[in-house]
Amino acid sequence: MKNIILALLLSVNIHIVSAQTHKNNNLAGTYVLVSVDNIDKNGTRTHLYGDSPQGLLIFDSAGNYSLQIMSGNRLKFASADKAKGTDDENRAAVKGCNTHFGTYSVDYSSGTITFNILHASFPNWEGTQQRRPFVSDGVVFKYTVPAPTTGGAVTGEVVWKKIK
Repeated sequence: MKNIILALLLSVNIHIVSAQTHKNNNLAGTYVLVSVDNIDKNGTRTHLYGDSPQGLLIFDSAGNYSLQIMSGNRLKFASADKAKGTDDENRAAVKGCNTHFGTYSVDYSSGTITFNILHASFPNWEGTQQRRPFVSDGVVFKYTVPAPTTGGAVTGEVVWKKIK
C-alpha cells in the first residue's frame, strides 16, 4: 500500500513540475529567424542557408514546437512538379531546408532546451532528443547545435527574434 501511495504522489508531483515548466515558460511564442551559421574551430562562420535565410519557430505553452529553416534563395523546380524534380533540384531542396517538430522542455537552471523530435526533414533526428544550450532576453533566443546536420567539426548557432 505504501508503494502505491508513493507512486501516486510521485506521479502527481512530476505532472505538477512539468506543468509549471511550461506555464512559467517565457519562451512560448512565435519567432522569426535572424541567422543560422556553422562555426568552425577557428571561429570562421559559414552561412549554411545563404545570406538571407528564412525561418519560423513556434513554442506553445503546452510544450509543443514547430521549427522551419529555409534558404532564402531556393530555386524552383523546372517541371513545377515535385514528383518530377531532377536529382540536382531534389538535392538543393533538401540542403536548403531544415524542419522538425515535436515537444520541448526547458531547464532554466542549466540554460538548456531539449527538443524531443517526432519528425524531421533530416530523418536521422526523428525520435531523438536534441539538447541545446541557449540564452534568451525575452526577445532574442539563441542556441547552439553541438552536432549539426552537416556533420564535421563545426558548431551550429541559430538566432531567433520573437514576434510581438
